[in-house]
Amino acid sequence: MSTQNDNPADQFKKALAEATKVMAHDPELTVSYSVDPSGVSGDAMRLPQVSRRMTRDEVLLARGTADALALHRRYHNGQTHARYNPQGEMARDLYEAMETARCEAMGARDMPGTAGNIDAKIKNDAMRRGYDQVKQASDVPLAAAAGYLVRHLATGRDLPGGAQNAMELWRGFIEDQAGGTLDRMDDLLDDQAAFARFARQVITDLGYGDQLGDDPDQIDEDQEDEAEEGSDEDQDPDSTGQDDQDQDDEDAAPESSQEEQQDASQAQVSMDDMADQELGEEAEMPDGEAPLEPPPPQPMSEADPNYQVYLSEHDEEIAAEDLAEPVELERLRAYLDQQLEPLKGAVSRLANKLQRRLQAQQNRSWEFDLEEGTLDAGRLARVVANPTTPLSFKVEKDTEFRDTCVTLLLDNSGSMRGRPISIAAICADVLARTLERCNVKVEILGFTTRAWKGGLAREAWLNDSRPAQPGRLNDLRHIIYKSADAPWRRTRPNLGLMMKEGLLKENIDGEALEWAHRRMVHRPEARKILMVISDGAPVDDSTLSVNPANYLEKHLRDVIAMVERKRAVELLAIGIGHDVTRYYDRAVTITDVEQLAGAMTEQLAALFDSDPRARARVMGMKRAG
Repeated sequence: MSTQNDNPADQFKKALAEATKVMAHDPELTVSYSVDPSGVSGDAMRLPQVSRRMTRDEVLLARGTADALALHRRYHNGQTHARYNPQGEMARDLYEAMETARCEAMGARDMPGTAGNIDAKIKNDAMRRGYDQVKQASDVPLAAAAGYLVRHLATGRDLPGGAQNAMELWRGFIEDQAGGTLDRMDDLLDDQAAFARFARQVITDLGYGDQLGDDPDQIDEDQEDEAEEGSDEDQDPDSTGQDDQDQDDEDAAPESSQEEQQDASQAQVSMDDMADQELGEEAEMPDGEAPLEPPPPQPMSEADPNYQVYLSEHDEEIAAEDLAEPVELERLRAYLDQQLEPLKGAVSRLANKLQRRLQAQQNRSWEFDLEEGTLDAGRLARVVANPTTPLSFKVEKDTEFRDTCVTLLLDNSGSMRGRPISIAAICADVLARTLERCNVKVEILGFTTRAWKGGLAREAWLNDSRPAQPGRLNDLRHIIYKSADAPWRRTRPNLGLMMKEGLLKENIDGEALEWAHRRMVHRPEARKILMVISDGAPVDDSTLSVNPANYLEKHLRDVIAMVERKRAVELLAIGIGHDVTRYYDRAVTITDVEQLAGAMTEQLAALFDSDPRARARVMGMKRAG
């Protein structure tokens, strides 16, 4: 007797994967299905998971996401996109949203079947963001509405539900400001460069032209003029006609090669990351007539609306690999390993201890007598004894912390230089490896500033005649060493960046904590844990010299209070040689940096302890929560 245990969704997944490769014009593309956010990374594409039940919503969302990502890969040229990419955040969001709409509109024109599929994805995204319930334009990001409007005008299709509502809230304002520009969009869809120039004009019409940066076309014209002037000086009068002919041929060649490159180039995109950026942008729209000026900016801090930042233009959120060449990262990582060679045995023992403690709590349990799942071999005897007895299946229950994300936020200030930062880096490395084995997502972030004693922000303040109490007066640098979805083996060299000379400067803890919390709340995991590792109170000489002495410390307390009030993220801290329990309710302080590895593993292990009294003892709380 044979049994058929094949997942009924496998055939659909295989067919969808093959269709996606064809649509993307990329036979080497690898398509997988995951509960992680959908997107494209290199030659790998992640699509939403489809269960055995293959519900209509699951199928439509998978098909719509696949079509959207494939069309973007097919019609999008990364080099052209980067060439015209604006500098400011709002301008970039508008530019990205319009380019995505262009790719989807071209797909709807060339392959009409994709339009309905993508409508299903748009509907899902809009409903998830609550766009069907909003009543005011200020509750919808301007970039999202602009993308919807471009797609609507380019395809002539009505948008689904919540997306239509979001578009209509902003439509009057967008058309009043950029209606003349939008009228000439139809003839530009095939030419990405021309559409990019069109998008930049729309951004200018909407009041964000100051965020565009330099015009790349103007730069090219200036360079060509300089080249022509130089060639005129050396030109032989008798050969003028031939030179003109050669110049015409040269002018035509780049245009032809650009078109060929645009057809052949393939770009990478993450639709959910783009959506997260749209969610984070809160454009405002007054209830009355459309404003002539850009909407006023939101407060710099959700925790404290009165917290001021003099100039945020030069702040940066940057991946570790963008701060050093791969060869340098490998060298720094080797140096880090060398520094911590004496601790290798102790760290390995702690890692094994943490893994045993976590895996010991993964008590596997099963649900029996189900109609689908894994065949229950232990109950086959009943079927043999009585063939009329139906087969019995079982399904393993998920453990408590498989759906968990842990973020390590490391203080990268100058006072951490030397052994403290080395210990923090290797412990973050060990925890990432260990938790990954236990199916727990780990993100590693760092925070510092771009300059000592103020940077470009302070220069601007000095040039503006030093207004009183300017607020934060330095340029932030927030570093992503490892994102939650990146495997540890790919990001391992990044932690060596902490050994780079000149990286560690000032520490502005409040804004870093708020940044890490913002990243976490958008994660899909049910449980989120944020661990802060710092060696002192917030310190930035430039800021504290012209503001109240407790300015940064007060903001840190306000952010901690906000995080604990929202309860979306569990917050704990480790202080290195500094008592951080006066800031964080759940914290420990270590006097020797060599205790850091043990403190981190004990705290994390305690978080997964089922006994609240045991958790309270390790976390240093007076009583169980």
